[in-house]
Amino acid sequence: MPSSLVVTLTARQQAFILAQLRQARYGHLLSLPILLLLHHGYAPSYIAACLFCSRSSVYRSVAAWRSGALNLTVSRHLPRSWWGRALADSLRRKLVLLLRCPPRVFGWMRTRWSCACLALTLSGPLGYQISAETVRRWLHQAGYVWKRPSLVARDDDPARASLLAHIRRHWEGLRSQQAFVFADELEVHLLPKVGAQWTRRGQRLEVVTPGQDQRQYIAAALDFRTGKLIHRTGAKKNRFLFLDLLRALDRAYSGVCFRRVYVVADNDSIHTAGDVRRWLARHPRFVLLRLPRYCPKANPMERVFGDLHDQITRHHRHRTLPPLLAEGQQYLRRRAHHGQLPSIYREPAVESALRRLRQKAV
Repeated sequence: MPSSLVVTLTARQQAFILAQLRQARYGHLLSLPILLLLHHGYAPSYIAACLFCSRSSVYRSVAAWRSGALNLTVSRHLPRSWWGRALADSLRRKLVLLLRCPPRVFGWMRTRWSCACLALTLSGPLGYQISAETVRRWLHQAGYVWKRPSLVARDDDPARASLLAHIRRHWEGLRSQQAFVFADELEVHLLPKVGAQWTRRGQRLEVVTPGQDQRQYIAAALDFRTGKLIHRTGAKKNRFLFLDLLRALDRAYSGVCFRRVYVVADNDSIHTAGDVRRWLARHPRFVLLRLPRYCPKANPMERVFGDLHDQITRHHRHRTLPPLLAEGQQYLRRRAHHGQLPSIYREPAVESALRRLRQKAV
């Protein structure tokens, strides 16, 4: 849209202004706007068109800035004038861009940014010093906090969408004489898990270690429709633990009432062992559905086991493993597990894969 603010200049006036600009090739009138526009990412051709100069003038100004021929001196302290505040705003924007890159890109032998490293990286090209506390204040103003990241799985299975759509199709077509369970295993350590809790300032809570660590495994299956949870314990995480869970499911879902039992499990080797395959062949009403690789969000049992860690194993004070294991089993029996399928089953890729499955079934 054309501008409503129009300035009319005569040919003599235009020639005079252009002469003034071009006389300041190594001064301030032309080189400073060139440097500012380059800093904000504009191309040399665009700058030359806006400032009525040639591309070579842009390149000469950059060479003069790098060689020090412009004779510009910057104060070591941020000025309090309006242009000082504008410079601080520009540094804040640069700070956010720095956080998007790892420190190794800028020559630091680090994996995380610290306020001191950010301050030194920002101060280097400017010629004055920025303190680490100033950077910390800017980070808080930009909405950044210092917090621990969470570990996530890679979730890069090429068959991810089709596997999730296959599971959802069986779940939505579930009948009254069919059961649908999610299975998984949990490792319980006698060594307490440590987490945050309310503590008086200046003090630190101490959790006593048991000395020699012990461990036990829980295999559990969650009926997501009824909320029923069946579990078994074992000293090792192997095929025998999973077979024990399958036998418990066989007793809980008798063949008289349930003609089909769908068991959703991950790709652990204990779920695909030879003994497990032979057991499933002898019990054809059991169907094992496979989850995608590295996709724990698709298994609601992960959430149940996470809650067990938060409520039972974190900061526990048991000195032996049996009472801790008994408390965990009691929690699994009493906890309410009703809910819906995780949102990952409603992603657009899963929806399209589900439509293709339904079209093939027609």
